[in-house]
Amino acid sequence: MARVKRGVTSHAKHKKTLKAAKGFYGRRKNTIRTAKAAVDRAMQYATRDRKAKKRAFRALWIQRLNAAVREHGLTYSRFIDGLAKAGVIVDRKVLSQLAIEKPEAFAAIVAQAKAALPQAA
Repeated sequence: MARVKRGVTSHAKHKKTLKAAKGFYGRRKNTIRTAKAAVDRAMQYATRDRKAKKRAFRALWIQRLNAAVREHGLTYSRFIDGLAKAGVIVDRKVLSQLAIEKPEAFAAIVAQAKAALPQAA
């Protein structure tokens, strides 16, 4: 049986790693050992940050809603409570877009939420 020389597969793996390291600084882009470590770390950050991105956007939508709702005399938490009591099921992303792009539609939703809240004495 002929022996298997592994140069072709090693070269292919190295090329794949170096392609992923394209744009890195210094030896991290062209030395296989440092490139492999850098790419592995970059993949870990990418995985972590895909989750963090979702949290960051939700926080942004909530900040925008809080600012928009305060113009109508409510706070964010009272607004969300009013929406739940009114049975309005719209997510924060859509509400945020409405507040920016269609203020009159957003004002109607705020009015619905206000009506569902018990009046403070």
